[in-house]
Amino acid sequence: MKYHLKRHLRRLATERPYQIVAGSAAALVLAGGTGAALTATDDTPTRQENTAAVAELGSRLGDTASRSEARIAVPSPSASPSASPSASPSASPRRSPSASPTASPSAKVADPDTTRKATPKPPSSKVLDYDYQAQTTYYYCGPAAVRNALSATGIERSQDTLAVALGTTEMGTNSAEDTTRVLNQQVKGDPYRTRMIPGTATKAQIDRLQADVVNAVRNGRAVVSNVVGDATDTNGGWHSFPGGHYIAVVGYQNDGRTVRIADSADPSLPAYWISTIDLANWMATRGYSA
Repeated sequence: MKYHLKRHLRRLATERPYQIVAGSAAALVLAGGTGAALTATDDTPTRQENTAAVAELGSRLGDTASRSEARIAVPSPSASPSASPSASPSASPRRSPSASPTASPSAKVADPDTTRKATPKPPSSKVLDYDYQAQTTYYYCGPAAVRNALSATGIERSQDTLAVALGTTEMGTNSAEDTTRVLNQQVKGDPYRTRMIPGTATKAQIDRLQADVVNAVRNGRAVVSNVVGDATDTNGGWHSFPGGHYIAVVGYQNDGRTVRIADSADPSLPAYWISTIDLANWMATRGYSA
């Protein structure tokens, strides 16, 4: 009897899970019947009685399995784990548009490396350190003025050398175009430009002269001017060159309204101050290199 019971239980273990439940119930009934049979003194009637009980129990188990199978085949919608969307572990809470961080508009910050910086204001007064030399001949005013201007940049050239470059003769040096050309030959970067004043100086030409002198001097360069006629300096000194003359402008004061002249004509008066307006008029019909 025990052998048949174990074999029956092993067979039930290989069936579907709902049959295991039914088999467990049957095992309890059989165990109870077996216990009773073991205590009886007459073995044969007991086995017959147990056999009938097993047959009846098998029939009941078949009916129970059929009903259980029917119930399992049609699962209840409420029992399905996927019935509720919130039950799915993969479902993530829907974010509100306002919940997500958004870049708030901010004021544009100026890049210190790319922002155009204001040009520092030039000093109100400045005089260059230069080496003065008087002209060696009466017609060497052009070479002497260019030579004195170059000395402010640390360039030393003889008047004779510059006279050859300028094309200077006993008739003098032709024009400011020549002084500009030679100055740019000696100074790196070709910084000099020729400014002509064809007639009486206008306000615009005077302002241009003032700005040119300040810009040149602040950058360590002297200006060479081609003057003609008469002019009076700030101390009342009178300077007359009816046939024309070349001078070097080596400084300024009062924001360029007054300029410092290095004049090679008279070694006893190597320098003086003159107003920018008077200098502009002194260059009328001529020009300058700045």
